[in-house]
Amino acid sequence: MTANGIIQIFLFLFVLLLAVKPLGSFMTRVFQREKTFLDPFLGPLERLIYRLSGVNPEEEMDWKQNALAMLLFNFLGLIVVYSLQRLQQFLPLNPQGVGGVSPDLSFNTAVSFASNTNWQAYGGETTMSYLTQMLALTVQNFLSAATGIALLILIIRGIARHSSKTLGNFWVDMTRCMLYVLLPLSMVLALFLVSQGVVQNFSPYATVSLLEPTKDTSGSIVTEQVIAMGPAASQIAIKQLGTNGGGFFNVNSAHPFENPTPLSNYFEMLAIVLIAAALCYTYGAMVKDTRQGWALIAAMLIMFIPAVFSMYFAEMNGNPKLPVSAINRQTSNTNPGGNMEGKEDRFGIANSALWTVATTSASNGSVNAMHDSYTPLGGLVALLMMHLGEVVFGGVGSGLYGMLVFVIVAVFVAGLLVGRTPEYLGHKIEAYEMKMASLLILIMPLTVLFFTALAVVTTAGKSAVLNSGPHGFSEILYAFTSQGNNNGSAFAGISVNNPFYNLAGGIAMLIGRYWLAVPTLALAGSLARKKFIPASEGTLPTHTPLFIFWLVAIVLIVGALNFLPALALGPVVEHLLMIQ
Repeated sequence: MTANGIIQIFLFLFVLLLAVKPLGSFMTRVFQREKTFLDPFLGPLERLIYRLSGVNPEEEMDWKQNALAMLLFNFLGLIVVYSLQRLQQFLPLNPQGVGGVSPDLSFNTAVSFASNTNWQAYGGETTMSYLTQMLALTVQNFLSAATGIALLILIIRGIARHSSKTLGNFWVDMTRCMLYVLLPLSMVLALFLVSQGVVQNFSPYATVSLLEPTKDTSGSIVTEQVIAMGPAASQIAIKQLGTNGGGFFNVNSAHPFENPTPLSNYFEMLAIVLIAAALCYTYGAMVKDTRQGWALIAAMLIMFIPAVFSMYFAEMNGNPKLPVSAINRQTSNTNPGGNMEGKEDRFGIANSALWTVATTSASNGSVNAMHDSYTPLGGLVALLMMHLGEVVFGGVGSGLYGMLVFVIVAVFVAGLLVGRTPEYLGHKIEAYEMKMASLLILIMPLTVLFFTALAVVTTAGKSAVLNSGPHGFSEILYAFTSQGNNNGSAFAGISVNNPFYNLAGGIAMLIGRYWLAVPTLALAGSLARKKFIPASEGTLPTHTPLFIFWLVAIVLIVGALNFLPALALGPVVEHLLMIQ
């Protein structure tokens, strides 16, 4: 590791922490429907939306009504995205004349973008028209992110309230999230990205002459290159801010038209975790105890920082199987050193490791390097961050409510250890809450491990894997880990655009999003109905360093117990084979 790389990592964290309170305070005002500096501009539009849609912003709903509203809205979005893909050859803004997308891939992609996963089994340049990219995918980037944040706000109200049957109004929270948070931030970031060189146009693909002719795989002389164009910047901004991750181009943020400079790389990386981190402060402010929010951020950083440096260390050490005479792995002024395979020279190992940990911990899934080219231990870190449930920052909304479930488990286990009825912020934690929490913790690993097992014992699953041995197993495990956690990144090295992986992955994404969201709302509804219990001398404080480390231990233990055998069969075995 170099001093330059270490400084860049800590500078990233420093700026992130500086932004947490201002943005978190602003979002608190937005979701508590207090005045903000944007109200004179956006207030009339907000009221117009309510009138046109027939929503009464003063009417609140219980958890079942909110869950039904969320499911219906997301189902309609899924149908729209599926239809646009199937019909895109008949629709405008298709300068390359790409045809309709196959039924199984259309299903997978529709589920992927509706569920905030943005898993892509296709190459954007050759598969999607400009209209589909904008009207289907970019719109869903906004809507799926707003859905996650709206669900979190409902859950926060469930924790903050007592003796209440309602949690708020899903339609109002989602509308305000779109208007006051996601759209303004996305516009600012998109304009900045355009200034850095990210493309934003409706031009047909450009054909340019090569400076030096070359040959293709068949030996034919190639003198021209086709360069993809399109409205990319508008999609890239919300893909990062909304922890969506789907790239406009096939190689995602490793493409110079998506991420052209080190400065664009820095701000795109910051955008991945910005809203998720600030929501922790919003949580503390809404429950009237900001110490709770800072405690959650501290717990996340305790897991995030070691993960970044573990991956950085693994990649700087490189691959010992490569002979010394073949490659120089020593860092110098003219040589980056380490394992640079699959990484961009523009960004180097430090920024690649930081981006990878951010994207796998934050349910984002965008990449600026090829994860399949990482060392086994580097790949292990990426897998582990998802296996923890992506509660380290996590997706906008979903990561924090996943962490709150672990908080409830930690409080409950601590109560058992001292023989006292567990309490959290004035709520007694009882059997129903633990049933819901247990269900939420078990759904993801069961889904991931079931589909991984199905893939490794079926011909359809194994035939798509391009690598043998433990690395091939890691590729399958990563694919379903990514989809089951609504992450969207990929190890690659596996041909997932086939009916088996498209259908199995689509089902995994549906379970990973909605089978978790509904029990979480049920948990929030149960907490909101409980009477307030004043804190006493026996109440466990949940903002102290002791509780923070206890929470981290619970998260790590659960993640290790669920996935250690699978990790042992993949990256652990591969590492042992590499160093023997």
